[in-house]
Amino acid sequence: MRHLLLGAVAALAVNATASAQSVPAGPKVGVVAVTQPLPTQPQYTRVDIPVLKEGLPARSGGRIEVQLSTHAERNLSGTELVRLVRSGQADIGASTLTTLSGDVPILDGVDLAGLAPGIGDARRIAEAMLPVVNKDLERFGARLMVIYPFPAQVVYCRAAFTSLADLKGRKVRTFGNSLVDFFTALGAQPVSIGFPEVYSALERGVVDCAITGTGSGVAARWPEVTSHISNLPVSWALAGYMVNLAWWNKLDPAVRSALEAAFAEINDKQWALGDAATRDGLDCATGKAETCKIHTLATRPMTEVQATDADRAALREILGKNVLPGFVKRCGARCGEVFNQVIGPIAGVRFGG
Repeated sequence: MRHLLLGAVAALAVNATASAQSVPAGPKVGVVAVTQPLPTQPQYTRVDIPVLKEGLPARSGGRIEVQLSTHAERNLSGTELVRLVRSGQADIGASTLTTLSGDVPILDGVDLAGLAPGIGDARRIAEAMLPVVNKDLERFGARLMVIYPFPAQVVYCRAAFTSLADLKGRKVRTFGNSLVDFFTALGAQPVSIGFPEVYSALERGVVDCAITGTGSGVAARWPEVTSHISNLPVSWALAGYMVNLAWWNKLDPAVRSALEAAFAEINDKQWALGDAATRDGLDCATGKAETCKIHTLATRPMTEVQATDADRAALREILGKNVLPGFVKRCGARCGEVFNQVIGPIAGVRFGG
């Protein structure tokens, strides 16, 4: 038995060494990557830096060199990032699907409000839709390699509420078309405000509530200007890593394989982080120091509003009656057909019945 174990360990060591040396010697390959909005985000510090900036050079014996930066460090918006990748000024870029959907409207269908209350369904939908959306995106010279989540998008409010029904009449900061459709159907008043301005809008009462990721709101100090936070995921603010297609197709196959392996690792790590960071954001917002590990503990603990069965039913009903028809109206009949073929069987909802 001892010989068998030693043999297994030796085989693992050989495999690990082969994996580490999977990129043969050759000319250095410089990769320009612009990923997350801010350098302090865990999606950047816990995934992009160790996998892209540090991991790829190490695993390629130094052949692949990655120049990694964030949107803020490059003074870019998501929209500019799309142009940067399509023009070849960046090889890899990450941005939200909402930002990319201007060119490819079907991307909105991957993360509709109310579509995936659980992160497991969100991942299954994202992975099923990846080859579908790339058929459209590749016409613009780009390809999505990974679709990943930020923490669950939830409601923060200045005043107490116990259910979604209580938001009727309140001004709610939203982003993206499907969230506007959702909160309009709920009887709230959607307000479009850029993320950096939301804190002051909440502080001054310009809006009563705002939606963002559980951890994103904590990082932006929203607990200082709000008192209640829902734990019901309305959506996931899905984002994607995109490559310039011409650059990708010209890569040495061994280099491309190393990048594909890195993207596979990023995919798993970002989904695991999205899951962990969702609960962590809620714990940090509500002052649970023992379980607040990823984000910063709020100095003014909030009240967590537990999702009810009525909330979940409302989420589903509005998705079917308002959000999904609104998406198909904007995107076209083909999008409804694709939704029913690819997303419907996973989500358990169909357009047109």
